[in-house]
Amino acid sequence: MSNSSLSPLPSTDRPEVTSRLRDALLAASFTADGLLELLGVPAYAALARSETVPALRATRGDTPLETLVRLFLLQQPAPHARVADVLPLPECLESGWLVSVGGDEIAATVDVRPYGGPGGEDWFIVSDLGCAVGGAGGIGSRDERVVLGVGGASTTLAGITVRTPVSAALDLGTGSGIQALHAAQHATNVTATDVNPRALHITALTLALSGAPGADLREGSLFEPVRNGETYDLIVSNPPFVISPGARLTYRDGGMGGDDLCRSLVQGAGERLREGGFAQFLANWQHVEGEDWQDRIRSWVPRGCDAWIVQREVQDITQYAELWLRDAGDHRGDPAEYQARYDAWLDEFEARKVKAVGFGWITLHRTGAAVPSVTVEEWPHSVEQSLGETIRAHFDRLDFLRTHDDADLLEGHFRLGAEIVQEQVGLPGAEDPEHVVLRQHRGMRRATKVDTVGAGFAGVCDGTLSAGRILDAIAQLMGEDPVLLRDRTPAQIRLLVEQGFLDPA
Repeated sequence: MSNSSLSPLPSTDRPEVTSRLRDALLAASFTADGLLELLGVPAYAALARSETVPALRATRGDTPLETLVRLFLLQQPAPHARVADVLPLPECLESGWLVSVGGDEIAATVDVRPYGGPGGEDWFIVSDLGCAVGGAGGIGSRDERVVLGVGGASTTLAGITVRTPVSAALDLGTGSGIQALHAAQHATNVTATDVNPRALHITALTLALSGAPGADLREGSLFEPVRNGETYDLIVSNPPFVISPGARLTYRDGGMGGDDLCRSLVQGAGERLREGGFAQFLANWQHVEGEDWQDRIRSWVPRGCDAWIVQREVQDITQYAELWLRDAGDHRGDPAEYQARYDAWLDEFEARKVKAVGFGWITLHRTGAAVPSVTVEEWPHSVEQSLGETIRAHFDRLDFLRTHDDADLLEGHFRLGAEIVQEQVGLPGAEDPEHVVLRQHRGMRRATKVDTVGAGFAGVCDGTLSAGRILDAIAQLMGEDPVLLRDRTPAQIRLLVEQGFLDPA
């Protein structure tokens, strides 16, 4: 595919122009909140589906905000005079943010999407034309170097990332720079890498236009740009994880066979992660005939690391192929070519005996424990983003359980987790419920069955009494042998702690 389809990018050497542009955007309320207020919920939501007609209808006026939305988000040229009233036009033309078209009109050279930071920051994500609205969808013909804007995968990874203050963070495959932008808020030093030099240029624009500190930008694949001996407190990556026959599109196709790219990324993170550090990835993995997918992913975990792997979705190979053929716009082209490409995907999967593809999150925590904990689970249910604190707390509880035997648990004090409710399930009118369920309304939103003792125990855990004393009181109320109750209950306490229903006080 010809590289001529991509517009020249704005200069990164004019920080004063970028600063003036940022001020002008903010002055016109070209922010995430301003966009929602202008467009309304239906048109705003339509943009995420790559549908621009509602937004075009909502921006038919000539206010500064409407002009900016049409210019930077909807790629509609605007009259020279109108743009000059809103932006520092001569400087933006000179530095390449804007270009003159059609005589007396101005067009943007890049997409600029308002993006709200977790602390209410007003950020801007820069991407190639046509790539901000709706992420990957609806772009049409692609240059292989195209750099996408914010998509569902980007925001998912940003939401699950542990956000504790750190010295050094690494964003592998930075793309438009959204992960580096988040990391810059809590990491003293941020390194961002990408095999695509255009992505590094756009990341620099994203950081500068968002008013964020710069990053150390390095070109190269996976860990190649990481120098010998360099380690990090946080590693994040939304890699080109698509399992495809070939590497047509740099942003999504890693060029390795099957799920080898994701495996290499996870395995390589261990030696580059500092003690106590986290590595977090989005990934695809193959479900191979005659093989347990959980065992496959477990084999990726590097030595010295705890891991929590969550499979969020599974697609059979036909669904998976169709998803990514549509992503590339192949379904809109020649039917014979589409069929040939579809066949190529299925040939690739059949050769590898792949029956389905899983998608999910992988989190590593460097502990150096003699016996690491590796949790692999399937969780397609709704969760509450952001999950960074939930994930950090999960590994804290693992550390606690690893260093506390049953006797220690009975001496320990616990508190009920936030927003836990109890549900009793049984036939109407029955004297006793068939079972009791504890349900979380925060984080992973888990539910777990407990017996009468477990429900009673959890209900009185406020950190004041030890677990042993609570069980003794329950034994007296129920007429049970306290020794036997102390003997059989720690396993249930351990499960409730592991799943976040109880927290060590």
